[in-house]
Amino acid sequence: MSTVRGAITRGVALALMAGGLALPVFAQDAAASAPAPAAPSKKDPFEGFNRSVFSFNEAVDAAVLKPVAQTYRDVVPEFVRTTVDNVFGNVADVWSTVNQLLQGKLENTLRMGFRVATNTVLGFGGMLDIATEAGLDRQSEDFGQTLGRWGMPPGPYLVLPVLGPSTVRDTAALAADLQAGATQYIDDGTGTLVGVTLLQIVSTRAGLLGASKVLDDVALDKYSFLRDAYLARRKNQVYDGDPPPEPEEEDPEAKP
Repeated sequence: MSTVRGAITRGVALALMAGGLALPVFAQDAAASAPAPAAPSKKDPFEGFNRSVFSFNEAVDAAVLKPVAQTYRDVVPEFVRTTVDNVFGNVADVWSTVNQLLQGKLENTLRMGFRVATNTVLGFGGMLDIATEAGLDRQSEDFGQTLGRWGMPPGPYLVLPVLGPSTVRDTAALAADLQAGATQYIDDGTGTLVGVTLLQIVSTRAGLLGASKVLDDVALDKYSFLRDAYLARRKNQVYDGDPPPEPEEEDPEAKP
């Protein structure tokens, strides 16, 4: 079962990092021709490969994920969709609490622990988000942030098939993040596991429909836009909103 679970749960990496990972691949829209990459930079030395994977991900999103998410949004009542989001969010909060502790943030660990307890007990297993109404806001953390907290650099930017934007550090952390997801608590057959996985994917993509429209409207080069947004957001998350200034990158074409 663990082998099957590991293969299936790769599709929910973004949902597990919600509030976190990223501007995931589900924020991308229909496939478009990728501009020719510029000279490789230190932050994106694999740009040629990354753009190819990015185009593949966009095609998958346009053909499958976005249409299904739109149908889900249009057919399923809003209160049901909210309940689904709350349950998955409550499961993710458990892992966030663990990572707060691993990072040595004791106050945040207690707050997130109270949040999980409140929503699990008073919110009927997380179906209701009572904690937010009580002022216990979500403070999402994942294992990639924990590694960054203790000094591991992000490494080069990577675009993973289906999973989308990442870095070498965040990719290494995926195994731990995936094992802490909602499917980890399912042990009654592959059918249920697949169903929960697909529901989590569709729910996440449905919540990003508005964002993907804005992205289409503002980005001339969606690849570069998402890359820069992802890297900036991850850095901001690792440093809790107060990142150090980034040194300027030298222009390889500049002449002395």
